[in-house]
Amino acid sequence: MSAPRQLVVEADGGSRGNPGPAGYGAVVLDPADSATLAEAAEYIGVATNNVAEYKGLIAGLKAVKELFPDTPVQVRVRMDSKLVVEQMSGRWKIKHPDMKPLAEEAARILPASSVTYEWIPRAENKHADRLANEAMDAGRRGEQWEPASSTADLETSRASVPAEPPPPAGPPGDAVAGAARVRAAMAAARPAPRTTPAAAPQVGWGSAPDLGAPATFVLLRHGETALTPEKRFSGSGGSDPELSDTGRHQAACAAEAFAARGTVQEIVSSPLRRCRETAQAVADRLGLEVRVEEGLRETDFGVWEGLTFAEVRERHAADLTAWLASPDAAPTGGGESFAEVAERVSVTRDRLIARYKGRTALLVTHVTPIKTLVRLALGAPPESLFRMELSPASVSTVAYYADGNPSLRLLNDTSHLR
Repeated sequence: MSAPRQLVVEADGGSRGNPGPAGYGAVVLDPADSATLAEAAEYIGVATNNVAEYKGLIAGLKAVKELFPDTPVQVRVRMDSKLVVEQMSGRWKIKHPDMKPLAEEAARILPASSVTYEWIPRAENKHADRLANEAMDAGRRGEQWEPASSTADLETSRASVPAEPPPPAGPPGDAVAGAARVRAAMAAARPAPRTTPAAAPQVGWGSAPDLGAPATFVLLRHGETALTPEKRFSGSGGSDPELSDTGRHQAACAAEAFAARGTVQEIVSSPLRRCRETAQAVADRLGLEVRVEEGLRETDFGVWEGLTFAEVRERHAADLTAWLASPDAAPTGGGESFAEVAERVSVTRDRLIARYKGRTALLVTHVTPIKTLVRLALGAPPESLFRMELSPASVSTVAYYADGNPSLRLLNDTSHLR
């Protein structure tokens, strides 16, 4: 029996809006000389980054099957999606219902023993990335990508495919704040993000006149817990800590401030205890009910829950590096990526905008959901999450107008705590 044909598949996917207009790209390479054997790309309509990444993988594996239908193959899949790589390798659970059928479809194309998965930095995935962007560009024109029009192979300056993945480099910093500096530096060195919306609402002086009062979200981060001063990862998959004495005092101060302003008409809270306690302190002062919204919960940080940044760096250096480099990478142990959180939060946002049209709602939630709402309102790239400061019990405000234009009115106000 002849030795299996060695092949490399590089795949990528993108969404301009996440969810938004999306496309994927995949290329089959000969690892001996990096020659391109096949390319695939497609505009898939409105989808998330993760769906597009999985569809890129499926297209790449199908291309291998079509090229060598009767030849044994050994395929090394290289992708910059930590989520797809870890889930297809069996190290992370597949929680999202949209991902399960895609993963199952990918697994059926070739025998499991003939496919291995490797995470690579986005800078090493330029060929597939360019194909995905060509597909999205075609979709914006109302067309589908055509192989004859592709410039991905010609314009991609690439070295030969490495025989082994490069060793991970642990980022500097010894606290959660260090993640911001490292992520910002890495983002500055990367190509422009793929998540810029293809078509955004008209804004500024040229925008259409607004009709009606906006839905206004007053975003209150919960008060401190015992984990907050120690800068430990505290998401939705951890111990669900209660407010500390300091946190309860902060919640009381916020309640007095909202009572003085007299503008809050509704209160919505994350299901986690620290938010419900903060929300209830305000509700008791204002005489309102608290409505719990699952979509406002914090990121699930997987096995990083309860650890400091330095401890995560020591125990899970490669995963932390990937997380800092890509919004699609998830924390170790099947946690949520920032892309997944953005999808969840945007769906929740749209539902709450419709529910509270023309009203002011206090949303008591966490760092990542608040930063995500601000980022989406500004149309800012994912790395902007690491460039915002949100103190415990701080207040931010976003108004959503009927003409589609959001307005950031306040960010990280802590004047009520002084």
